[in-house]
Amino acid sequence: MDAAESTERSEPVCRLARSSHTAFIDDNTMYVWGGYQVVAGEDVMLPSDEMWLYHLNSGLWERREITGDKPPDLSGFCGSHLNSKLYIFGGCDPNGYTNQMYTLDLTEPQFTWRKLTDTLGTTPSPRNKHSCWVHRDRLIYFGGYGCKTIGEVQNTSSTNFIVEEMSWTTIGNTLFRCWGWNNEVNIFDAHTATWSMPETKGPVPVPRGCHASALVGNKGYISGGVEKLELDMFSLDLETWTWTQFDLPPSCLPMGRLMHTMTPISDHTLFIYGGLGTDGNTLNDAWQFNTQKREWTKLLHPHKDKPRVCHTACLGRDNDVVLFGGSSNMCILVDSVAVLRAPSQNHCRDVIIFQTQPYSLFRLCEDFMGKNPERFKKQLNWLPSKLRSKVEKRVAFFSATPPVLTA
Repeated sequence: MDAAESTERSEPVCRLARSSHTAFIDDNTMYVWGGYQVVAGEDVMLPSDEMWLYHLNSGLWERREITGDKPPDLSGFCGSHLNSKLYIFGGCDPNGYTNQMYTLDLTEPQFTWRKLTDTLGTTPSPRNKHSCWVHRDRLIYFGGYGCKTIGEVQNTSSTNFIVEEMSWTTIGNTLFRCWGWNNEVNIFDAHTATWSMPETKGPVPVPRGCHASALVGNKGYISGGVEKLELDMFSLDLETWTWTQFDLPPSCLPMGRLMHTMTPISDHTLFIYGGLGTDGNTLNDAWQFNTQKREWTKLLHPHKDKPRVCHTACLGRDNDVVLFGGSSNMCILVDSVAVLRAPSQNHCRDVIIFQTQPYSLFRLCEDFMGKNPERFKKQLNWLPSKLRSKVEKRVAFFSATPPVLTA
């Protein structure tokens, strides 16, 4: 996806529908920022001066304006949530690849963007399509596609950066020459605003981007993002900085993919959904990977009619996996001359919830009352105010109330 240079010519069809955005859940509210749509065959970035909040109890949407030093139109950025702050790093803006970082304090009454310019250490080279693990007040970035100077490439192992093309470009006062994929690990300490790069060991994943990542305990996991028939899986111990590769028989593995999601649902289980398969089609399959038993399990689920790519997946209440956005019909067309993305995409605005464990009796009763409010009109008035308010929100959720737009 290229930087949006068409924003002035085209407008999004629906401000909620989007792909390649960032999302996270805090206090049973899902925060959504950024992303793009395809309008009249062109990529259009969504406004960076607004945040959308989805209240999971009620199913209602709220729009919040953001002031301050807002990021430019970005594609392929990486968003991370740490200590009630949203961090945006990297991506591709109208001028090309970037390694700028922006932060947003979500505890402030008025959301305000701040550009971080006083960081210490060596900032990673400009990139997009990378991922991040949040661990012990650190943002730990992996991989991506971007540019490096000739000097940087000469000082980088050929196993850590694959040069895909060479062309001249200037970002700031720096002249970049080489473009390609990397498998670097870069750490940003949020307390000291310092960048560093650990020395890793073990079987390092090949350079990649558009992969999925997740954190389980003190280990960061990555999967996909490379052109392989089967989906691979690696973990990095974030204390010893040792990589582990999970070697399994190909017959037991999901199809290879990119732009999928991977969500931790227990202290040893990862939930994988969708993505763009190596066959060029948008996928609708769900899998679990047990990190202790090192085995894959394909899941039956009720959302087979909702293939997704470039979506987000967050861990919600009761270990629900909450999917939002993405495209339902991205398709890559391959011929002997070029690899092309089909111009028509259906960008989604629906929220999909996957139940991954049995619900508690309280949750079951709460949802039953929310689905059948007419049967409990008298009893609802007997409930304590806090509990009544909670049930009323579930009534709103199951009644499919239209989105509420709140400035």
